[in-house]
Amino acid sequence: MDLFSRSWDALLTAVDGLADEDFGRASGCAGWLVRDLVCHLVIDAQDVLITLVTPAPAGAEVTVDAVTYWRLGDEPPTGDDPLDALIVRLAAAYQEPRLLRFHLDDVGSAAGRAARLADPSVRVSTQDQILTTGDYLGAYVLEWTLHHLDLSDRLPHAPAPPAEGLARSRALLEGIAGAAFPASFGDTAALLIGTGRRTPTDAQRAELGALGERLPLVIG
Repeated sequence: MDLFSRSWDALLTAVDGLADEDFGRASGCAGWLVRDLVCHLVIDAQDVLITLVTPAPAGAEVTVDAVTYWRLGDEPPTGDDPLDALIVRLAAAYQEPRLLRFHLDDVGSAAGRAARLADPSVRVSTQDQILTTGDYLGAYVLEWTLHHLDLSDRLPHAPAPPAEGLARSRALLEGIAGAAFPASFGDTAALLIGTGRRTPTDAQRAELGALGERLPLVIG
């Protein structure tokens, strides 16, 4: 849960440090500008707040953990999905980056405080699944880290995610894949290549072997 907070705080700090012109640049999310990604983070923060106050039914058993919470999809996102398209329209409605930045800081700070106050053993319900609060927040370390990379990999002046968040996210992605990335891959490379955000070189593809045939891992 501490890692959730460190990863989220680092992401909020990275967004706060963006220049206004950065919001119109392409992000690492296919089909999304930086402003669209930041709008998505507002929705994510709202989801965290909603889930933390949605206890599982009494006596309900846990159905997923921090790894199995994530599901593998078949096709990489293109930005054309109805929900993705809605995010683009919502982001455009803000008109000024300062308004979007303010909303993320407002809702994001609340989500961060709620996470720090949460009991990790309490079971919560989300997306028709039941898991402990600790596992739910642990799963979101991967979400925050990937989206942080969506900024820092495209905007060289944006700070990188925390090293411990990168390492944990790699472990989560390997758990989802059921296979480890080559030891020669740094955590950032494993995450970017593993999720299709970066194309592997021929040498990297050879090292990936059978795992490379399954990439990208489309998680959601």
